[in-house]
Amino acid sequence: MNTIAKTILAFAVELPEGTILSAKELLHLGERAAIDQALSRLAKRGELIRLRRGLFALPVKSRFGHRAPSAETVVESIAEATGEVVTESGATAANRLGLTTQNPTRQVYWTSGKSRKLQLGAQTVELRQVRSWQVLAPGRRAGSALRAMAWFGEAEAGPALMHIKSELTASEQRELLRMRRAMPTWLAKELSGLAAR
Repeated sequence: MNTIAKTILAFAVELPEGTILSAKELLHLGERAAIDQALSRLAKRGELIRLRRGLFALPVKSRFGHRAPSAETVVESIAEATGEVVTESGATAANRLGLTTQNPTRQVYWTSGKSRKLQLGAQTVELRQVRSWQVLAPGRRAGSALRAMAWFGEAEAGPALMHIKSELTASEQRELLRMRRAMPTWLAKELSGLAAR
């Protein structure tokens, strides 16, 4: 293994699980062409996982062997590196709030950035670009309620809202109501009905 590849691995081992690596972030270790070649060789040998073209992560080593880092840690790393908002999808939010018992079969996240797919071992993770209002309040229950209602759509948002109301605290309901100005009219109207009750 050449020196640059060893240096890249030593650098990657010090990073938290799921931290993404790209050639541009490693330019302090050598010339761009040499970095690209080293990353490619490390991926071919299985010492790095190629998430997509130009994007890599270190596999997680355990006593059971190697595995891909969790989708959540990789997605968090991408959000931190790019500055985009990445959050759960509407289907996942609906499931977490108990609005549906269906578990999403694919790992889909909603993002303010561009749509793309990542390969985490045998698993494909999709980042799907959505409108900015759909990624409001990431990591908070009011945001999850908003994403769930968006996923249900205009025809089913009313019944979904009645269930969501019982799942949110009074302060979470107020937070959801404060987001109305960013929402489409049909959803703001449903939420205004909640405010009047």
